[in-house]
Amino acid sequence: LSDYEVLISRLVDRALRPMFPEDYHSDTQVMISLISSDKNIMPDCLAGLAASAAIAVSDIPFNGPISEVRVARIDGKLVINPYVSDLERADMEFLVAGTEHDIVMVEGECNEISETEMVEAIEFAHKAIIVQVQAQKELAELAGKTVKREYSHEDSNPELREQVYAFAYDKVYAIAKSNSAKHERGNAFGAVLMDFIATLGEDIDDVTGFLSKKYFHDVQYDAIRNLVLDEGIRLDGRDARTVRPIWSEVGYLPSAHGSAVFTRGETQSLTTVTLGSKDDEQMIDGAFINGYNKFLLHYNFPGFSTGEVRPNRGAGRREIGHGNLAMRSLKKVLPGLEENPYTIRIVSDILESNGSSSMATVCAGTLALMDAGI
Repeated sequence: LSDYEVLISRLVDRALRPMFPEDYHSDTQVMISLISSDKNIMPDCLAGLAASAAIAVSDIPFNGPISEVRVARIDGKLVINPYVSDLERADMEFLVAGTEHDIVMVEGECNEISETEMVEAIEFAHKAIIVQVQAQKELAELAGKTVKREYSHEDSNPELREQVYAFAYDKVYAIAKSNSAKHERGNAFGAVLMDFIATLGEDIDDVTGFLSKKYFHDVQYDAIRNLVLDEGIRLDGRDARTVRPIWSEVGYLPSAHGSAVFTRGETQSLTTVTLGSKDDEQMIDGAFINGYNKFLLHYNFPGFSTGEVRPNRGAGRREIGHGNLAMRSLKKVLPGLEENPYTIRIVSDILESNGSSSMATVCAGTLALMDAGI
């Protein structure tokens, strides 16, 4: 798949995945094929609509339908799914996914706008989503697929769940509040789980072991959430408004055109900027996008950054998605062609990660661009 196809797949996946029942574990694959295209009409929103419609007319359990639309403000007016030629004049552009009643995903880019303007755009998009969701429901009725298949639900054990909560909740809450390091905290949580399993005896079956771990995860979720809501304390002891300690250094690599190390807590990005001429622009020759790209950002997330052993097989879906997120953030603040005639390539190598490495890439990329004289 090309990067563009991967990004569209992620857009559809993020909106569809939460719509399946929590205890539905059957492998489900949705194949979206672009059979024909008009270069002035973006296919990404249609892909989300088509995927949802395909599931809606199947017997697969699904809490949808959903739909996706693009909303842009062009010449001061909000427009749904505008032509590509008109998007050049847009000062904000969002891709919004939702159900008939809720918004489930928002992605996009804009110039500086107020929260009120953004909410107005999302509400405008939701009106179009409602129309498309209703159309899918009518289609499902015409296809006779309003009844979904039966599937094997997860085993549950309310008595075991109560035992896990009674044994572990206070211990987990205390560990969450202890302001310990990530690995130390993880080991402490693991010890509580093993202590509980030990109370069940040596001959527990696989189902009981699985459910114990599942219910313990629920305990962690509730304890940490309640710690934040009730006491305003996060896992590392910060309140809701305090940023993790930040350290950075610019010009870290003397031979690179621009470089920076940005560290926030236990997340660190080493980012470089390389400047080239117009001859170095990336040529794009796809089914939908053609032309040249003068601003490239590549994001690398090696296994060692999270203490994992993982083969390097090129950029994965996550790396492509996070790189695109950082690229869209930075391209909006680059100077115009007269001030910036260069082809720019930014490479972010994540050296350690404990949350928000994509935003660390944005920060390190900003510093490295300034170091390169952009």
